[in-house]
Amino acid sequence: MTRFTAGTQAQAVITASREDVWALLEDPDAIADMTPFVRRITADGEHWTWDLSGLDVLGVKVSPTFTEKMTFDKPQRIEFHHDPPEGETERSAVEGWYDLSEHEQGCELRTSLEITLDLPLPKLSSKAVTATMKGVVAKMGDRFSANLLERLGAREV
Repeated sequence: MTRFTAGTQAQAVITASREDVWALLEDPDAIADMTPFVRRITADGEHWTWDLSGLDVLGVKVSPTFTEKMTFDKPQRIEFHHDPPEGETERSAVEGWYDLSEHEQGCELRTSLEITLDLPLPKLSSKAVTATMKGVVAKMGDRFSANLLERLGAREV
């Protein structure tokens, strides 16, 4: 197995209140519904376990499951760090955060995330795998953003 990592950052001002955006971002069912490839998110206290549907990375089909420790600093920041159950090894991980601030036209939302996958591919394929992962992450982000705006009845400024 070889570990591959891809990340993304985004920023947008949207015409919704920070409280309404926060309410969606702290709801694991809402996040699962809005995020492509996510089958479900199971919350157990501060730990959320994400189950993703089949992703295709250079012909390798994976359905990652990973556990994140969620830290909520209401109403401005949510951080998530990979924290698998004791004694378990997960081949996927995500690290990142959401940052929310008031804006005269609504809410400024900034995000950052980095996804790591262990795949049965040679290290030599790193460039191609990383490019594919970045494409998938971008697609997920675009669809998540559109779904978030739709749920909020908001638009990007």
